[in-house]
Amino acid sequence: MNIVVLGSAAGGGFPQWNCNCRNCAGLRNGTLRATARTQSSIAVSANGTDWVLINASPDILAQIRATPALQPARARRDSGIAAVMLMDAQIDHVTGLLMLREGRQLPLYCTASVWRELNGPLPLVPVLSHYCGVRWQALPLDGGIQVPGIDGLRFTPLALSSKAPPYSDHRDHPEPGDNIGMLIEDLNTGKSAFYAPGLGAIDPQVDAAMRRADCVLVDGTFWRADEMIELGLSGKTAADMGHLPQSGDGGMIAVLDGVEARRKVLIHINNTNPILDEDSEQRALLARHGIEVAFDGMEITL
Repeated sequence: MNIVVLGSAAGGGFPQWNCNCRNCAGLRNGTLRATARTQSSIAVSANGTDWVLINASPDILAQIRATPALQPARARRDSGIAAVMLMDAQIDHVTGLLMLREGRQLPLYCTASVWRELNGPLPLVPVLSHYCGVRWQALPLDGGIQVPGIDGLRFTPLALSSKAPPYSDHRDHPEPGDNIGMLIEDLNTGKSAFYAPGLGAIDPQVDAAMRRADCVLVDGTFWRADEMIELGLSGKTAADMGHLPQSGDGGMIAVLDGVEARRKVLIHINNTNPILDEDSEQRALLARHGIEVAFDGMEITL
């Protein structure tokens, strides 16, 4: 199984266009040792030629330009992207669909909850019907599926405890399928990865998937529960936004300490998170715990 991290930042990317926090300002003026990042998305393949795009960020065109495997190579109009799979209906994970409108009809895998959002409050599907159109394939919450053209991989969605998008009419009343994690298994090698860029709590099925996986690629949005409040950027905690912070009792570091996966990687990193500073104490602490920080272009082979 081949995994390419196309984008590793949370919504807004890093640096965020309107942010002058220590991280964003430091990257712009060269006083911070850090790397710019686009908004989170990965691509997965069993053969290195045909790929499932998991989440379509607003930065997808730049991500394709940076990833030769996704570029046209077999015909005059072509793409290495065989299908698109969505973890949720958040703007930073779905609006890249509009950038793919010049291609063929998109096979789109998402839950019924996400499909409703994209046909109602955020009507991307009706818009795309005037261009390439989409062919919906429902992601079940009770078993795994295989994607035609992606031989050898099985995808098993897991409902997560998190939040529907802010624009959703049930933002404060989450429904199963609003946000999912994905266990991806290579049926030939037996290796597996668990991907969850938005993870608010470790439910039993999530814990089991993380313990089973050879690689976990999970929510790295915030370092502290009150990070945005402390910086004066928001009145919301990490939990209010559906994310489990890295630090503190029961935080992501503690969770990953209990996981024996060969690779432990944080993704969907907010521009305020001190782990973006490669010289920070927080980054050093992650290294001591054997936890990696995803970056754009990162490749994982299992």
